[in-house]
Amino acid sequence: MQEMTKQKKAGILGIGNLLLSDEGFGIHTIHYLEQNYTFPETIRLNDAGTAGIYMAPFLEECDPILVIDVIDMDAEPGSVHCFSSKDIGAGTIPRKMSPHQLGLLEMLEICKFRDRQPETVEFFCVVPADLQTSMELSPQVAPRVKEIAERIVDQLRKAGHTIIAKLQATAKVVHHA
Repeated sequence: MQEMTKQKKAGILGIGNLLLSDEGFGIHTIHYLEQNYTFPETIRLNDAGTAGIYMAPFLEECDPILVIDVIDMDAEPGSVHCFSSKDIGAGTIPRKMSPHQLGLLEMLEICKFRDRQPETVEFFCVVPADLQTSMELSPQVAPRVKEIAERIVDQLRKAGHTIIAKLQATAKVVHHA
């Protein structure tokens, strides 16, 4: 008897360390998405911090996965760079994208070994300006939170997901009252 294939949910994965200024970009973006949008059951958001191996269930249960993180590359601080897992495999971008990124890439390899890897992984990254101890994003990186959040929402809407801006939902309720 064949096992029925369960439909995977789309996943949005924010990675980073909130205590190191711009290193917390992925987490700040997840929080922005949670505060400003209502997501359907077909999408999971995950504030993974620097979780490493604890990301495995999320990586195996979601597809596509949209990863939000910082990237260590020679580019303007605050600049946005998007990649796919194919770019990493092809060697067109550094395999170690950020201090904790190696954990994510290793986890994707483990998922592949277990034949449970996501088919599509996309990275939405920003070059950090400040990695000093602080819970605030730098002026170069802070505006990118909304920009990346809107890009991700647009992409998921184009893929057929219904995502509602919380301000619009409130306005509709007030309008109909």
